[in-house]
Amino acid sequence: MSSADGRSEGGAEGAPPEQLALIREGVRQARAPKAKPRTWRGAALAEELPVARVLVDKGVLHLDRYFDYAVPEELDAEAQPGVRVRVRFGAGRHRVRDGRREGGGLIDGFLVERLAESDYSGPLAALAQVVSPEPVLGPELLGLARAVADRYAGSLADVLQLAVPPRNARAEAKPSPAPLPAPAAPPAESWTRYTRGAAFVESLARGGSPRAVWNALPGPEWADELARAVGATLASGRGALVVVPDGRTVSRVDAALTALLGEGRHAVLTAEAGPEKRYREWLAVRRGSVRAVVGTRAAMFAPVRDLGLVVLWDDGDGSHSEPHAPQPHAREVLLLRAAHDKCAFLLGSWSCTVEAAQLVESGWAAPLVAERDQVRTCAPLIRTVGDGDLARDEAARAARLPTPAWQAVREGLRHGPVLVQVPRRGYVPRMACAQCRAPARCRHCAGPLEARDADALRCTWCGRDEAAWHCPECGGFRLRAQVVGARRTAEELGRAFPAVPVRTSGREQVLDTVPGTPALVVSTPGAEPVAEGGYAAALLLDGWAMLSRPDLRAGEEALRRWIGASALVRGQGAGGTVVVVAEPTLRPVQALVRWDPVGHAVRELAERAELGFPPVSRMAAVSGTPDALAGFLAVVELPGDAEVLGPVPLPVTDAGRPRRVGAPPPGERWERALVRVPPGSGAALAAALKAAQAARMARGGSEPVRIRIDPPDIG
Repeated sequence: MSSADGRSEGGAEGAPPEQLALIREGVRQARAPKAKPRTWRGAALAEELPVARVLVDKGVLHLDRYFDYAVPEELDAEAQPGVRVRVRFGAGRHRVRDGRREGGGLIDGFLVERLAESDYSGPLAALAQVVSPEPVLGPELLGLARAVADRYAGSLADVLQLAVPPRNARAEAKPSPAPLPAPAAPPAESWTRYTRGAAFVESLARGGSPRAVWNALPGPEWADELARAVGATLASGRGALVVVPDGRTVSRVDAALTALLGEGRHAVLTAEAGPEKRYREWLAVRRGSVRAVVGTRAAMFAPVRDLGLVVLWDDGDGSHSEPHAPQPHAREVLLLRAAHDKCAFLLGSWSCTVEAAQLVESGWAAPLVAERDQVRTCAPLIRTVGDGDLARDEAARAARLPTPAWQAVREGLRHGPVLVQVPRRGYVPRMACAQCRAPARCRHCAGPLEARDADALRCTWCGRDEAAWHCPECGGFRLRAQVVGARRTAEELGRAFPAVPVRTSGREQVLDTVPGTPALVVSTPGAEPVAEGGYAAALLLDGWAMLSRPDLRAGEEALRRWIGASALVRGQGAGGTVVVVAEPTLRPVQALVRWDPVGHAVRELAERAELGFPPVSRMAAVSGTPDALAGFLAVVELPGDAEVLGPVPLPVTDAGRPRRVGAPPPGERWERALVRVPPGSGAALAAALKAAQAARMARGGSEPVRIRIDPPDIG
């Protein structure tokens, strides 16, 4: 406070007035933004390349193009291709002053390139701000994003939202470490178990670009084998990218890479890392400090320099399908990268999808498999229990565990842990009347009732408790379980083996590893923990629940889940046994018994070729209200060889029920049409759908129409 206020010069703290004035001025400057966006009215333009071509962050199809802006002289040095910028968007021709367009709301974007002149004849608005001088969008990433957008009938801005993580200023301010020299090529080691395994690794080390579909042998060696393929690629002076389904798998590959190559040679990109750490790792890859990347779905766009190898593990896992627009699949993105960068490609899994079989069938990739003798040595013994066995054992039918299963559990517990796979989580996920078998429904919202524990009933839609249920069909009061969940199974097994600890792994709590001591591990599919030394035995219960789903991929998915659990069991030579409760004559069960996922996929591919189903054909799902869908199909100019299947009504999503990705809004009645084209016409189909959707959005269509290229679920 100054002396003009009538107080002592020292003030309350004894500070001189000049110091307090400086403090007040400093506070005012701190509150003011350091880089306030401007309209640059009357400012001089950059002398060289005064036009900036900008991709604005508007994920609408009719604005999926570049826009030109003027570059003020003050921003000339920072406005380089690849940086983040802010521009004013939406001002019309009538808002022009001194030859510059003004107004419009501020919006983020990427500066794509600098030009000497614009092909736009009208006045240009100026760049408002360069958010950061860090170039985050290189030409390779931009080309990949454009290819993905065109393939999936989406916008480039939507793809870049998936490809470029949000900016973090603290991570951006820190320098990345200096790159390490290329390591020595690792020996092939366990790759020699495969017919062409050693040759594949040697080709990577020499700088080659082999393409293979890898049917991995059961057991824990797959992570080390994958790390050796990455190490061989780094030894050739190139980069490598590994995409896996979830964080647990990332941890295993991360540990294998660290053990083989040491610290600092690879980056981990996962959503669980947090925004700052993830952006810091991404920048290290972008700057060339790190040449190898392992991560989940979002890592498929990682800007690895001199990319020499792309790897995808377990492509049948649903986590590889992006839920956000335009919903690309990691397998297709990595295929585009392999073709564009002319790099090596490795698609690995214990199982085999139909898409993987098609890559081999077409000759684009070579099979990387082991001899049958090697498979029989590594795989566990598979035993089946069908309906006939259950019919002869009434007690086993009531308990869902026939005598062979009980024997396998008892024998396995003598030597180690036993895995029990249950298709459903919870206690009793579905209930029905014990007398007439009518499904038990909530009185308030008609949602299905489930038993959370031994006594209480609760609606799975609205969450209300049901204390006095009675059947509206027959008036009965007794309930029976339609499907028994993992927690109920764990409770039953705990009573049957009281001296053995029981652990559960599912959505509520997913275990990563379990000790090698005797224990019962009850898990839902995909949440199976890894046991130290492998499981002594495994039970695969309720196979009918996985095979009876109304889906084209039901058999393939059931086999993938079964093989994924069985691969964690010790080999047949070490006494490993798997008992699957399913009809033995079914094709997926027979493929599991023979441990022949490749043969199952090849046969599925042949049948789909006869029927014209994906992946032999390209397909798009178009959904919306009946009027909106009919109007869209009437104006879209489909290729001449396109075939429209449907439309058919979609199930109505009830209020309060969990909504699946792409499902209609609650209470609305939508229809879906499938558009199918033969091979070679997929690009034309995507372009036609995108053009029709863009024209519809430009006209201001109020009712939404959703487009999904290559839908994973077609019924």
